[in-house]
Amino acid sequence: MTAAPYGFYGDDFTGATDTLANLARAGLRAMLFVEAPTPARLATLGPLDAIGVAGAARALAPQAMRVELNRIGALFATLGVRVMHYKVCSTFDSAPGVGNIGVAIDCLRRHFGNALVPIVGGQPNLGRYCAFGNLFATAGGAQAYRIDRHPAMSRHPVTPMQEADLRLHFQTLGVSVNSLDWRAYAFPDAALSDAIENAGNEPLLFDVLDDAHLLRIGRVMHERSARTPMLAVGASSVAQAWAMAAAGQCEMTASPSLEAAQSPVFVLAGSLSPMTEKQIEAAHSYRRVELDPCAMHDASYRDQCRAQIADGLRAGRHVLAYTHRAPVDMKADAAPLAARCAELLRDVVAEVRPKRIGIAGGDTSSFGVQALRPWGLSYVAPLDRGVTVCRVHSDEAATHGTEIMLKGGQMGGADCFERLVYGRL
Repeated sequence: MTAAPYGFYGDDFTGATDTLANLARAGLRAMLFVEAPTPARLATLGPLDAIGVAGAARALAPQAMRVELNRIGALFATLGVRVMHYKVCSTFDSAPGVGNIGVAIDCLRRHFGNALVPIVGGQPNLGRYCAFGNLFATAGGAQAYRIDRHPAMSRHPVTPMQEADLRLHFQTLGVSVNSLDWRAYAFPDAALSDAIENAGNEPLLFDVLDDAHLLRIGRVMHERSARTPMLAVGASSVAQAWAMAAAGQCEMTASPSLEAAQSPVFVLAGSLSPMTEKQIEAAHSYRRVELDPCAMHDASYRDQCRAQIADGLRAGRHVLAYTHRAPVDMKADAAPLAARCAELLRDVVAEVRPKRIGIAGGDTSSFGVQALRPWGLSYVAPLDRGVTVCRVHSDEAATHGTEIMLKGGQMGGADCFERLVYGRL
């Protein structure tokens, strides 16, 4: 098998497509697989600069994570990657019992021998910043909030962020982390290397305030991984740092513009985030179909919804199907609801075969992509900040070549769904 220098595992599908986009925008030949690729599949694609696997570790309990990530670690070690990127949400939200990033580090570092495990603490292009080990994030505007005071992430229903100091946050996840603050990036190379060595053998959290910091981190990753394969942890900023250092500059290559849709667009929104609600309200070009979360378990109800959606698409209308605001006691049923939404998506696509679709919501995206049964995704164009349109690669004619947007609840601007119809406005 031909080695790819860079490998990444996305702990959810939406974030994995953002990493794919950042690598592709840098001119790297990258493919995101929905399942671990076989040697035969890789052989059909020719040389790749980056190989990714989209997973669901963010929603798994620790033991299930260990099974999944030990398998993934062994795969990427066999492929000979120099950097194994465990891609997490840019807000680092995680809990001891679900999506535990500490468990991921413990599993994956056993497959990659480099003593340095960089944790890249911010992603400026998404409004994520790390200073003196503390994480800050914007919330759709210019103001940056300490993550434990963020209006959404401090109240996340599954993994609320209650500590801004990521070193303390990682302690609750069972891993000890050292840190390197942003002032060290002014050091000459030798002095920066000494600062890294003096930080010890624990995973090392790197502050990030701007792209120049990412460039410096990327140079460290290139230099150190050339000696011994390395595990790196963080959002798509890890890929940005790697690509910037490869290019020797902070600027990314120009992105292609998404063209307007030539046929009806279907969007399924399962996210309950305030940003997705704004996007639904602003989606004036769509016929709307509201889905009752309490009735989605009923096959006959889903069939009625499928018929309504299919009729709209066949009539040449863009259609947005969305779950209405669920009652509080529905939070515990998020995964079953996402699975039922995925079944609805699968049935609509099989019947009408829309050429462009969008899915909003982390769980909804993960279940939705799996229901469509692609083997991979490739990059088409950016849609909005942190939102990417990809092309489906599948052995099934109904979905092969379909353009698909996967969007986390907090990602994109209010006109995100409109952009999916008309291209980048």
